[in-house]
Amino acid sequence: MKKTFKIKGLDCANCATQLENALQKIEEIKSVSISFMMERLVIEYEEEQKDIILKKLKKIIRKEEPDVTIEEI
Repeated sequence: MKKTFKIKGLDCANCATQLENALQKIEEIKSVSISFMMERLVIEYEEEQKDIILKKLKKIIRKEEPDVTIEEI
């Protein structure tokens, strides 16, 4: 399943790349893509892992980029 989020508060493309690399370490996620210009985060994962993934996703974002927020679209 693919899920798209609006990502707000990223300061630069380098920050987006670093955050993307950190999120790729979540083993339940098949793929991660962040578009700095479009302010989009797209993840692909198995449906039954959704709750676990969202918790891990938010935790890593809070740690790596505390000013960044995401919302499902």
